[in-house]
Amino acid sequence: MSVLPFEKRNFKRLIRYSTETNPDFGKKPKDRSIIELLNFGVINLDKPSGPTSHEVADTVKKLFKASACGHGGTLDPRVTGVLPIGLNKATRLLQVFLEGGKEYVCEMKLHKEIDKKSLLKAFKQFTGKIKQLPPIKSSVKRVLRQREVYYINLLEFNDRTVLFRVGCEAGTYIRKLCTDIGDYLKVKAHMQELRRTKAACFKENDSVSLFDVQDALTLFEEKSDESLLRRVVKPAETATLHLKNITASDGGTAAVAYGAPLMLPGVVELDSDIRKDDLVSITTLKGELVALGKALMTSSEMVKESKGLAVDTIKVFMEPDTYPRSWKE
Repeated sequence: MSVLPFEKRNFKRLIRYSTETNPDFGKKPKDRSIIELLNFGVINLDKPSGPTSHEVADTVKKLFKASACGHGGTLDPRVTGVLPIGLNKATRLLQVFLEGGKEYVCEMKLHKEIDKKSLLKAFKQFTGKIKQLPPIKSSVKRVLRQREVYYINLLEFNDRTVLFRVGCEAGTYIRKLCTDIGDYLKVKAHMQELRRTKAACFKENDSVSLFDVQDALTLFEEKSDESLLRRVVKPAETATLHLKNITASDGGTAAVAYGAPLMLPGVVELDSDIRKDDLVSITTLKGELVALGKALMTSSEMVKESKGLAVDTIKVFMEPDTYPRSWKE
């Protein structure tokens, strides 16, 4: 079974030193109250065909009476599948879905018959680094740009109808991929149907429908039963599982929450494959998201060195004073 690059995360955890977290401050994401969850939660929504991604997000916003609601990665109105939704404070987190790949199941219609061997050859030709000119009806500037297609797997081939699964870099246009494959085969082709099955760490088999969202809210509002709502809305940390991670000490967490960079003494554990300039998540010893940042050292350097700047914070999510300051003003 083909996997996207971020799913091949069999990385070791490197431990710089052992320490404990103060139980009197912060809390594990799973222990948040329902109000806290809805203020900083994400939904792996299965978008229906018809409405735009913005309309779907607006529907969710009205259902939750949220002050803010956004989506991570636009799907065309007719396209269905995984659409990450962020509630309230979690809308600031949606950029992380640009760091993970996407997977789609596509039905492509060929305008003339070809043999299977030629089709597979075309798939191979369009796997890897490819050049793409965005479609005329797109929200980006129409300039030739490079994107990476990780895999194209043939699922069904019947007459001129082709069903395939494709894993690709964010920003790859599958509609354009279909027309380019048709041009390569000299038979012309177009995209018939499309469904997104993965967006970064969000997968189709974990997604919920708008009906599920409505049912969960009704159960909560009428019977004060949170169980279904907690299955629909996940802690915002769920959206960062595909990112490389660094665990900070309580002291390091407090400093970052005030906007400071993460200094090396505050790094307790980390993934083994961090490179300079990688986007990383900084979490507490309880698993709470503190911030997103740019790594200033590799994993090996963080383990070897005793001082220095480890991560330059880009976006801070934790409120100041969640953990006590360990420095004097």
